[in-house]
Amino acid sequence: MRRALFLVLTVAVAAITALWAKPRDTFSWAATPPHTISGIAKVVDGDSLEIGATRIRLFGIDAPEGRQHCTRNATDWPCGADAAKKLRSLIGDEPIDCMQRDVDQYDRIVAVCSNAATELNAAMVRAGLALAYRHYSNDYVGEEDDARRAKRGMWAGEFTAPWDYRHGTHDEGPSQSSQPQSPPQAQQPGNCNIKGNINRSGERIYHLPGTRGYAETVIDESNGERWFCSAQEAQAAGWRAPRGQ
Repeated sequence: MRRALFLVLTVAVAAITALWAKPRDTFSWAATPPHTISGIAKVVDGDSLEIGATRIRLFGIDAPEGRQHCTRNATDWPCGADAAKKLRSLIGDEPIDCMQRDVDQYDRIVAVCSNAATELNAAMVRAGLALAYRHYSNDYVGEEDDARRAKRGMWAGEFTAPWDYRHGTHDEGPSQSSQPQSPPQAQQPGNCNIKGNINRSGERIYHLPGTRGYAETVIDESNGERWFCSAQEAQAAGWRAPRGQ
C-alpha cells in the first residue's frame, strides 16, 4: 500500500515539475491573440490612415503620394488624390479592423485592414490605385497583375512608382509595362553602417544595424540623409535614436 502511494506521489510530482519547467512562451503564445486596432478611420493618403491617435500604414502595398500626378489618355491627372479618395470610399462611415503585421521606421503600425465586406489592401491594388510593394511582400502581386491586365487606375496610362517618386526619380519610374523596383540606396562609406534617415515630418532619426527598421531604411543623400560611423557622431549632427529603442 505504501509503495503504491509512493508511486502515485512520484508521478504527480514529476507531472507538476514538467509543467512548470515549460518555457513561459509555451503558455503565452497560444493565449495572446494578434494585435488588432479597430475604430473609425481617417484617411491620410492612399495607403495610410489613422484610428484615433494610432497611425497605420497598409501592409504590402504602396499608393501614389498625395501630391503625385500620373498620365492618362495623354492628360495629367492627380492619381495621389484619387487613391486617397478611393480608400475613403472603401472605408465609408463604418469602423474597420486592422490586424498588425509590423511597425515601420516612422513608428506606424503596419497592418492589413478591412471592413465588413472588403480587405482594403487588396482592393486598392485591384483598383490600380496602389502597387504591390514587392520590397516587403508578394501578397498582392496577383491583384496587381489583374489591375494591369484590365488597365485599371494607374495602369490605364503612365506613372512613376511611389517609391521612386518619394526619392525624386520622377523620370525613371515604371510605365504600365514595367516591373516595380526597390528605390536605390546611397553607397555605404567604408565601415560607417549607421543610417541617418529623415522621415516625412522632417525628423532626423539614426538606425543602428540589427535594430527594428534598419533593413527597410534606404539612404537618399539627395534628400539630406547620410551614413554615420557612430551613434555619437549621429547625435552630434542632430539625429536621434528611434523612440522605444
